[in-house]
Amino acid sequence: MLTRVRKIWDRPDREVTAEHLYLDRRRLVVGLAAGPALLAGGSALGLLAAGSSFAAEPSAGTDPSSGLYPVARNVVFDGGRPLTDEAHATQYNNFYEFGSHKRIARAAQKLAIRPWEIAIDGMVEKPFAVAIDDLLKKMPLEERVYRLRCVEAWAMTVPWSGFALRHLVDLAKPLSGARYLTMTTFQDEAVAPGQKEVWYPWPYREGLTLAEATNDLAFLATGVYGKPLPRQNGSPLRLAVPWKYGFKSVKSIVRFTFTDTRPVSFWEKIQPREYGFWANVNPDVPHPRWSQATERLLGSDERVKTQLFNGYGDLVAGLYAGLKNERLYT
Repeated sequence: MLTRVRKIWDRPDREVTAEHLYLDRRRLVVGLAAGPALLAGGSALGLLAAGSSFAAEPSAGTDPSSGLYPVARNVVFDGGRPLTDEAHATQYNNFYEFGSHKRIARAAQKLAIRPWEIAIDGMVEKPFAVAIDDLLKKMPLEERVYRLRCVEAWAMTVPWSGFALRHLVDLAKPLSGARYLTMTTFQDEAVAPGQKEVWYPWPYREGLTLAEATNDLAFLATGVYGKPLPRQNGSPLRLAVPWKYGFKSVKSIVRFTFTDTRPVSFWEKIQPREYGFWANVNPDVPHPRWSQATERLLGSDERVKTQLFNGYGDLVAGLYAGLKNERLYT
């Protein structure tokens, strides 16, 4: 007798999460000595030099990319759960640049998202910089519904708009020796008070192997819920890698650097025993201070069982063949 295994995308619309449960992602745990960093999704090494400031944004509440959304949904990526309600997703956010608590949405509005220039450098044919709106014109925008699993053991399901990361890799034209992609967030202490805390290794930095970066699932989000990304969610450009814990999904990116050296990411630098480079979701590998076997669905008290690779194993498990000696799940 044959048993049919449902793929992650093989689910009816009625099963896909509510809109307002997604935007808040990071929380500082109890002190760096105890092993500080949990889900950091938001700042890394910046295109702008440390101490430099952004120019004032156009009129408050406007975004030049607003007319691009909503974009067509790619039904292959449906999330497999009901959508998280938008109010929850946009008001419960980890973004340590603006505070070590979840309610940073108001503080994050100080971040000017125009002008916003993205540097592409390192091991590429020719380093260059591109304004976010010019980049958007070059990319095939689509909507994908992804689950997000925070290392803090909460989860949400949201409709990201944006483009596959592999399109940016193609645009960058990396050299044959490049093996990793490092992504860096802005640095501007004038608008991000958390960056004044010198015990953190600002700016926020994360990295992927090029094989991960060019996997079909790796996504650069520029919008959510059919609108441009709010600042607290990582506007104007953030990473979404749903098979990894949320702190890998760096926010407000200003630099992509191609390299042959594995980067040491933000939380890994702070507490390598608790946060590693790979950070793939695995319910059988606990965090040193709590279980990862279940997760709380944002906006409710419901807990569900966590899945290996957050349920995306059929798309990404092959990336880790032959890496049995690596700490793939922390």
